[in-house]
Amino acid sequence: MVPKNEYAPYFEHYLQLVDQEKSISENLIDSQKDFEATLSNLDAFKHNFAYSEGKWTLKELVQHTIDTERIFTYRALCFARNDKTDLPGFDQDIFTQNDNSNERKFEDLLNEMKVVRESSIALFKSFSNEVFERIGVASNNKMSVRALGYLFSGHQIHHLNIVKERYL
Repeated sequence: MVPKNEYAPYFEHYLQLVDQEKSISENLIDSQKDFEATLSNLDAFKHNFAYSEGKWTLKELVQHTIDTERIFTYRALCFARNDKTDLPGFDQDIFTQNDNSNERKFEDLLNEMKVVRESSIALFKSFSNEVFERIGVASNNKMSVRALGYLFSGHQIHHLNIVKERYL
């Protein structure tokens, strides 16, 4: 289990969605398989669908998942390498407004997510147990490398649950 002092309370929900008895890599693999299985066979008309005014389309949701994982992977790498620089937050809405995802092919977005996830898995497999316990600061919150690793899967599961509840 990831100790509560290794992450901000905001991330509790995401961490509760993963099986912390499994390794970070196992969770990353499992959540990606479910993500791909659920999204890869959707009818094309749903790709630009948003379940309500002001909500993201499926394409935007996938791009958000990609962007968040990239940002959090950078954080994990910095913390793993003992870089003590306080890292900034990011505004997901500004990212989404400027991501051009709705003009992209859905299959390209899914492939990009797969590649990003494969890179995350390789990175986390390279870390020792000592590295998992290293803590840095991002968005004015302390977070461990371990918490970030589980958070990737939890964040992806969170958004996949929304897809299953509201888009399918």
